[in-house]
Amino acid sequence: MTPNTGITVLAPVAFGMQSIIIGTAGHIDHGKSALVRALTGQDPDRLPEEKRRGITIDLGFADLVLGDLRLGFVDVPGHERFIKNMLAGAHGIDALALVIAADEGVMPQTREHFDICRLLGVRNGLVVITKKDLVEDEMLPLVEEEARELVAGSFLEEAPIIAVSSRTGAGLEQLRTALTEVAGHVPPRSTDFIMRLPVDRAFSMKGFGAVVTGTLVSGEITEGDELELLPSRVGVRVRGVQVHGNPVPRASAGQRTAVNLAGVEVTSIERGMVLAPVGRLRPTQIVDVSVDMLPTAARRLRSRARVRVHIGAAEVLGRVRVLDDPAEIAPGKSGLAQLRLESPVVALHGDHFIMRSYSPPATIGGGIVVDPHATKHRGKEILKARERLRALRSPDRILKFTEFVRSSGKSGRRYRDIAASTGWSDAVLSAVGLAAQGEQSVIAVDGVFLATEDFDRLGASLLDELGAQHKREPLARGVPRETLREKIFAHSEPEVFKAVIARLEKEGVVVSEKDTVRAQKHKVDLSEKDALLRDRLQAVYDESGLEAPSVEEAMARVGVATSERMHGRKILQLLIESHAIVRVQGETFMHTRALDGLKAKLQQYGSEHEPDRLIDVAAFKDLAGVSRKYAIPLLEYFDRERVTRRAGDKRVILRG
Repeated sequence: MTPNTGITVLAPVAFGMQSIIIGTAGHIDHGKSALVRALTGQDPDRLPEEKRRGITIDLGFADLVLGDLRLGFVDVPGHERFIKNMLAGAHGIDALALVIAADEGVMPQTREHFDICRLLGVRNGLVVITKKDLVEDEMLPLVEEEARELVAGSFLEEAPIIAVSSRTGAGLEQLRTALTEVAGHVPPRSTDFIMRLPVDRAFSMKGFGAVVTGTLVSGEITEGDELELLPSRVGVRVRGVQVHGNPVPRASAGQRTAVNLAGVEVTSIERGMVLAPVGRLRPTQIVDVSVDMLPTAARRLRSRARVRVHIGAAEVLGRVRVLDDPAEIAPGKSGLAQLRLESPVVALHGDHFIMRSYSPPATIGGGIVVDPHATKHRGKEILKARERLRALRSPDRILKFTEFVRSSGKSGRRYRDIAASTGWSDAVLSAVGLAAQGEQSVIAVDGVFLATEDFDRLGASLLDELGAQHKREPLARGVPRETLREKIFAHSEPEVFKAVIARLEKEGVVVSEKDTVRAQKHKVDLSEKDALLRDRLQAVYDESGLEAPSVEEAMARVGVATSERMHGRKILQLLIESHAIVRVQGETFMHTRALDGLKAKLQQYGSEHEPDRLIDVAAFKDLAGVSRKYAIPLLEYFDRERVTRRAGDKRVILRG
């Protein structure tokens, strides 16, 4: 890539050099771009229309090296018509340079830009009074006092106020010193999160292809990385990386970064997309949020209000569902709400957002994403949702992990689900997950996490269902496993079903068999009449050998009336569960003794016909002494039991 990226090449980026992003904000024509140009020698206005009209329309970028500190400037447009462009660049700044012209003082966009930066969680910065050469000296204290009133009670309350002239250079050296001091108060970017780059600009370069730029909010990008563009989920490969116009092998969090991408056309890239590792983040359209309304908002925020939501570099429309009681948030107040967006975005727990009214567009508030992958809350669910969201606001990561798991109920969550909501790195996920297990707030089941109380609740539900089934079917040895899974664990991972049964079996309250589960205390107590019926049925099948009767024939032989056949089948099932009777095929059942005898004959026949050990249907009929009606089902049964294996129109008798 070349300087056509719009970032002028200054000096190579040294690893270990501190990089800080400074956002210039303020009213139109208050000299933001001129200030950046005077400080850096670079013109942040890159569009022909910007140069022709003398105003900033879209985002501009420049950088300044001060010793071992590199300041990246994001110059945002001041006109209210271009506020969405301002918001696209403001999301990634570390510190604010609030620009106020000495000849005009605080103006509407000064206030709106300042409100936006506060809502976005900016905590460092300074105030720059520009155009000092256009006013008398006695005017500067008045403008400074007005600025102090604006920032009173905010993160800029004790910040330096520097008066400069971009035309004469007066005050610029003092400003550079103040910027260095401000940068010293900016905490380093956390290494606890995966790579994420919100795209604020995309273009094509001849010979290189698609290039995207943005502030790398977390993680690192390295040449050759396989990434994806969200929310479209387009896979891309990093062909090259630039930081402040210089080719580098990798870019780190907090740097203005340009990335040359392979595998995508620039026409399919939009501002607001996010570059992230493949499969780690997920688009969303329903987010639970904490809202802070500006005191200047024209009206209360009520449910069903249509709003403009700015998150990262994206702007989307959405509807509000206020979760508080009463269901409204007054100007100057805070509350909980759900945003139901009309287009997918990428959001993480803890991300800041800005909310503007739909028409006319005006900033009314903002806040923090609490649950980026929420579900719609209805009726009585809202109270529980409020409690959970308040818990998620805690700084305690173990509590956050537990709440994300708890919100999944019986479904459970895997590490990848928590990662998609938080953006935590693998190391953080592992450490927090182990700590949560240590506190016994969650249980891990083959990679699936459940809240301890949900795991216990599933166990109690299973025991209740077993008790009910045993009461309804006292003659049944147990309850089919599939019946239990579908009834109680339909929304749970298979691993959870197995783990709950294993826990209850270890506790000695259930007995798990091949296809059934029963309560440990459950015993099949037959009446004298039913015990006699069982013995007579067993005798019928034992006496019939390999030419067993159909079920209906067997019932008739032992005198079970047609109206009692269902009960008779339950007695037959007891014989099957005790392995006295075996289902050969469909409704064909045979006594175990007859099948074991035939198996022994087959093994003897095989040993007499070494080495091929083959038998055809005719020979099998003679060996078993049965007609074809029974021979074919028997051969297929032995195939399933791996006594024989089909070989064309014959069978190989497998060695036992």
